[in-house]
Amino acid sequence: MTPEALERSTKWLAQADLRPTRQRLSLATLLVGDGQDRHVTAEGLHAASVAAGDKVSLATVYNTLRAFCEAGLVQEVTVDGTRSYFDTRMDDHPHFYFEEDGQLVDAMKSELKIAALPTPPEGYEVAKLDVVVRLRKRR
Repeated sequence: MTPEALERSTKWLAQADLRPTRQRLSLATLLVGDGQDRHVTAEGLHAASVAAGDKVSLATVYNTLRAFCEAGLVQEVTVDGTRSYFDTRMDDHPHFYFEEDGQLVDAMKSELKIAALPTPPEGYEVAKLDVVVRLRKRR
């Protein structure tokens, strides 16, 4: 963990008033330590943590990612009922999901055109719109 990565991670947690526990700091450094946006699964982040020599359980990774979501540091992108990714890029933007390898990447926001949404039921409003375009190779 470089001093720059540690500082970036500490500031990232501080902006959400999250206490920099050892586990949070370790996972935050893997997520934002190099300043790049990430799309990670809990399992992928756990594997990266183990590879980095950190002793963090998968349950702790899930709980920490949930805390990061609640604090507004990451957003959860659900690809299907069985797979969620956690995205460090917080603006509204669409994604491409590559079915063959399970990779989730950002798509060009400027190329997405949504003309209208259905009217929500009485008493409800649209909270968020997630756009995930599933891709597979042509046969």
